[in-house]
Amino acid sequence: MNLPNYFLADLPPEATLSAAMIGEACQTLKRNRERYLAHRSTHSLVKTMSDVAQSWLEPDYLFRKLALERGPAATGFSSATLARGLDSFFKQLTHEHFHVLLEQDLGHGHRLDEMVAAEAERKSGRAAIATAPELLAHITAGNLPNPTLAAMVLGVLVRSAQFVKCASGTSLLPRLFAHSLYQLEPKLGACLEVAEWRGGDADLEKALFEEADCVTATGNDETLAAIRHRLPAKARFLGYGHRVSFAYAASGALTALNARKVAAQAAADVAAWNQQGCLSPHVVYVEHGGGMPPEQFAELLAEELERREESEPRGELPVQATAAIASRRSFYEVRAAHSPDTRHWCSQNSTAWTVVYEADPLFQLSCLNRFIYVKGVKNLTEALQNAESVRGQVSAVGLAAPEDKTPALATELAHWGVARVCRLGQMQEPPLAWRHDGRPALGDLVRWTDWEQG
Repeated sequence: MNLPNYFLADLPPEATLSAAMIGEACQTLKRNRERYLAHRSTHSLVKTMSDVAQSWLEPDYLFRKLALERGPAATGFSSATLARGLDSFFKQLTHEHFHVLLEQDLGHGHRLDEMVAAEAERKSGRAAIATAPELLAHITAGNLPNPTLAAMVLGVLVRSAQFVKCASGTSLLPRLFAHSLYQLEPKLGACLEVAEWRGGDADLEKALFEEADCVTATGNDETLAAIRHRLPAKARFLGYGHRVSFAYAASGALTALNARKVAAQAAADVAAWNQQGCLSPHVVYVEHGGGMPPEQFAELLAEELERREESEPRGELPVQATAAIASRRSFYEVRAAHSPDTRHWCSQNSTAWTVVYEADPLFQLSCLNRFIYVKGVKNLTEALQNAESVRGQVSAVGLAAPEDKTPALATELAHWGVARVCRLGQMQEPPLAWRHDGRPALGDLVRWTDWEQG
């Protein structure tokens, strides 16, 4: 099936974009927003988002089928990995979860519709309304689809027109999602634009930035700094830079009956999106003193990754990524041959997965694509001391611990600077209301008007 040319990203590859085209598209988006979106109720938009999400969860839904058929070639992820990732995202888009998000970030479910007062505001004789940017521009990293889809959903919820700029070759999933909205509600789809071009095209981006009221961007810190420098003063900027994550398995969780379950949860987090996201673990810290020593847990994790490869294969990699894994494997193979403090396990005849155990607890960046380190520590304090090099950059910690120990561990992680603590096995499945990098995702987009009633 060929998609209709509703969006700039639907144009044939040989088509050339110009600054004038970008400016005209932005102006059209603003006009369409005023006609079709600005005065919609929150309830109606939540219903639309919930309905389209439910469609994406149906196996025979056209756009889902296209995503799973064309996605592997376009993204490098296998169909199974894509299916799992899309399911984890769209199952969050429910009436209940939207209500939680609105209450959490804005204090009232109707805050975007009218002047309303939460309980604390009523006591002081105040009410408030939250309003969104007229035009949101999203500069996407493109390595994962879900952050872009989430940005689009939040933009619709706050009634902003949106221009989604994708990196070259990464627009398939955002396009399909935009088309699914257009099919359900053409007028709503007309408030979205999706385009792709190589980053750094100053003329195209200048045209976009001049029209945008708020720009969101995901990428490395250098890219974000460059974008921020080029924005006009009127445009608000929300940047999401380089982040890493790790996992922690407390000794009390590694009983003889529970250790394999914990290993399976860790394998799920390693396999999800092939470790490409900021929520993917680079290291699993395993506490000494449990029913299973860290080295044995690493072996168990290797077995679980092998099972995971059968049900959810990693997919093909570019030659450069394959070479990086092979090179690092060779390094640890030599080290393991000469030191009992290092061991490694890996898939045979492929680079599909790799587990490295090291007695040295120093945090180590993975080369990704299901390459994971396991390191033993005395306690969480020792783990954090050895992760000092990434302090302030840790997006999430996946935690496996007895229930009575979890509150203290989560509090220690919070004081150290971790933005999100979750159950191991859920690292790449954040709830709709999660605070990305410790900030309110919906609350960041809006501005407030207080009404002091006297």
